[in-house]
Amino acid sequence: MSTTFNRRGFVKSSAGALALAALGQSGMSAEGGRKRDIKKAIMYATIGVKGTVMEKFQAVKAAGFLGIEPMGSMDQKEVLEAFAATGLKAASVCCATHWAKPLSAPDEATRKIGFDGLVQALEDAKAYGASSILLVPGVVKNGVTYEECFKRSVVEIKKAAPIAGDLGVKIAIENVWNEFVTTPKQAVEFLDAIDSPNVGWHFDIGNVGRYSPAEEWIPLIGKRILKLHIKEFSTKLMAEGKPGAGFGVKFLEGTNNWPAIMAELDKIGYKGWGIAEQGGGNSPEGLKDLSDRMDRIFAS
Repeated sequence: MSTTFNRRGFVKSSAGALALAALGQSGMSAEGGRKRDIKKAIMYATIGVKGTVMEKFQAVKAAGFLGIEPMGSMDQKEVLEAFAATGLKAASVCCATHWAKPLSAPDEATRKIGFDGLVQALEDAKAYGASSILLVPGVVKNGVTYEECFKRSVVEIKKAAPIAGDLGVKIAIENVWNEFVTTPKQAVEFLDAIDSPNVGWHFDIGNVGRYSPAEEWIPLIGKRILKLHIKEFSTKLMAEGKPGAGFGVKFLEGTNNWPAIMAELDKIGYKGWGIAEQGGGNSPEGLKDLSDRMDRIFAS
């Protein structure tokens, strides 16, 4: 009896182990979708649930997220208490000054405010345990040309790069609708000009929809992608109205080719945070829907 039982148990456990090994090797989950080492987070500024910092963190935790991307210059004590109470992690920190006081500004005084905001974001990230900050490098408008934006922002980011190194936090450049860096080749040229191991890319998947498919950007920027903004876009809606109309869709209801995007991320070995910057999180139910749809995206 004992011998028969042990043999049967061994056969069953061995079969189970082989099955698990096969799942691990294929990267498939029990449900048939890909299992990837991408952790769900959400950008603090997009949390529409009303309440205090603590209450917003609690709502995010309840929805199934693992992290939050706070804004720079928030009350550090309040944010740290919310992280400690909920167990959420800091996925990134978003610089608070980069739009209003861009590093590309013609006057030195404005650039100084932008630089100080960048440094503050780095210090906040260090305090929260985030490995990088999100930075919009500059803005091409009000007479500022592409070339001027490029040169001025490179100078300022190069000044900040050693500070980032000392703090152990990287600067991650985000592609946004600032009329600057509209092709993956330009993204590579910009990073090459900065030429620092402390500077990489914060790739916003939805923002590139206006220009070209996200899956065409990932191979070129490659391992310099430090973080992801997960955002849906519809080229169909953009074609029917203003470009911004393309963001008026839920996750998985736009024209993003998520399987192709995830496949390209697999090829570069991306592991880390996938941060939602998406409308719809105005209620606990809305946050849960965002969280569930992100699971489906990451398994596509």
